[in-house]
Amino acid sequence: MALTLLHRFNRRHPWSHNDHYAPWVAGRVAGARHVLDVGCGTGNLAALLRRRGAEVTALEPDPATARAAEERFAGDTGVTVVHGAFADRDPLRRYDAVTLVAVLHHLPLAATLRELRGCLSPGGRLVIVGCYRASGPADLLTGVAAAAANPVMGLLRHPAVADGPPPHMSAPTAEPRETLAEIRSAAARELPGARIRRRLFWRYTLLYQAPAA
Repeated sequence: MALTLLHRFNRRHPWSHNDHYAPWVAGRVAGARHVLDVGCGTGNLAALLRRRGAEVTALEPDPATARAAEERFAGDTGVTVVHGAFADRDPLRRYDAVTLVAVLHHLPLAATLRELRGCLSPGGRLVIVGCYRASGPADLLTGVAAAAANPVMGLLRHPAVADGPPPHMSAPTAEPRETLAEIRSAAARELPGARIRRRLFWRYTLLYQAPAA
C-alpha cells in the first residue's frame, strides 16, 4: 500500500533524474568545441552544452523523440540532430567530448565502451551517467536513500500535479542488465584509468580522458 501511494505521488510530481545530472555533465566537458551526445532525447543536455559554446552532434534512435529534438534546434546550426543509434554515427569522426546519459544500458557494454574510446580525439573526454542493476547492500542502502529523497525532489521541481510525464521523460526505457561491479570490470579493461562513482537516484557516473597525442 505504501509503495503504491509513493508511486502515485511520484507520477503526479515527475522530475527527470537525468536532467538532474546535466549540469554536472556539462561541467565535465567545459571547453570542448565538438561534442557527440549519444541518445540525446528531446535535447535538454544538448541545449545546455550549446549555451556553453559547444557544437553538438546529437544522436537519437526513437523517431518521435528525434523529431522533437529536430524541431527544437531547427534554427540552430550549432546542433545537428541525427535520427539514428550509436551504430549510425560517422565512424571516422572524432570529438572533443562524448556524453551519454541513461543510454549505455541499452547497448552492449564492453563493445560500446571500446567504440566510445575510438570516438575521442586525443585528450578528449567521455562522460557517462548510467543506470545499473542493484546488487548487494551498498546498492540497497543507496536505493532506500533515493526512494526517500525522490518525492521531496519531485515536490520541489514539479509542485503542480501533472496528468502524465512531460515529453522529455517519454522516450523508451529499458531495465539495466549489468551490476555496478560488472560495469567497473568492463571499464577497467576497455577504458584504463576511468573513474566510476555510485550516485543517488539509481545512477552512476563514469569519467574517462583519452591519452594526449
